[in-house]
Amino acid sequence: MNRIFARRRLGWFVALFSFGLGACSKQPSSGTPPAASGSASQPVKVKLALNWLPEPEFGGFYAGREGGSYAKHGIELEILGGGAGSPVLQMVATGRADFGTVGADDVVIGKARGADVVGVFATFQTNPQGIMVHAARKLTSIEQAFRSGTLALETGQPYAAYLKQKFSWAGVKIVPYDGGVAHFLADPTFGQQCYLTSEPLSAKKRGGDPQVFLIADAGYNPYATLVITRRELLQKNPDLVRAFVAATAEGWRSYLTDPRPTNAVLGKLNPAMDAEALAASAEAQKPLIETAETRTAGLGSMQRARWETLVNELAAIKLIDQKPSVDELFVNLR
Repeated sequence: MNRIFARRRLGWFVALFSFGLGACSKQPSSGTPPAASGSASQPVKVKLALNWLPEPEFGGFYAGREGGSYAKHGIELEILGGGAGSPVLQMVATGRADFGTVGADDVVIGKARGADVVGVFATFQTNPQGIMVHAARKLTSIEQAFRSGTLALETGQPYAAYLKQKFSWAGVKIVPYDGGVAHFLADPTFGQQCYLTSEPLSAKKRGGDPQVFLIADAGYNPYATLVITRRELLQKNPDLVRAFVAATAEGWRSYLTDPRPTNAVLGKLNPAMDAEALAASAEAQKPLIETAETRTAGLGSMQRARWETLVNELAAIKLIDQKPSVDELFVNLR
């Protein structure tokens, strides 16, 4: 089953937060950890919950753990691999994990429903979500993918609601997304949702001619693989959070420079991806992680204007009733 189809999330998300997080008992993973010093004291044990299996989109975290970046900053990192329906935001909000990876739209929707979490490191500056069509169709924009043919889409997802509001879907047949590329390969008029680092690579490897239009190019561009923590931890132990962010940036720098050592680790943790797939995915995601902005502000940095745009977009498609304060959604610590 494909990663996007299995894990993306709005149905369980609404169910978790429609009744408010006050009903959840807080069970901190290690209490409130002491400040990370990175020197004489014992390392702080920290849990990071991922929202999918070990893959290159998390390569920097594994590179930081295996290469000693977290240890240098006084952190003993435990990475909790995710899977279908992993409730990462709930785990962080209720203290069962110290940090987690989600999408920025998850944070906005969660905040509107009472989850007091905050983004601290945005891995993907450009969201990898896209629409994949056959290059032979010679489409020139994402809008054209909604004018003809068949398109497999999870219509309940925020980005789908955004695209439906922006473009007319009158000329396309929308069908459920099944998580694979078999229908795409069999039908030259078939298009589907995709992750740039996943389905297009699979389709190309099997002889297809994928062309991808990123949803970010249509205006919907929430940060992805966004590291969050609960505000309580940030307030009580800012040194630990700052140390975690610094170590994460170092881990990602190492992975972007040379992913091969970490990919060898990922291959053992996730045998479904061979060395070729790991290398191709790592290469495809590079320009989405390191951009002109991050070369100036640093890996993982965020812009207030991006968050404000996202809040307004989610309000416009009626996924939130009240707009949360933009300044409570994220913090730059570098």
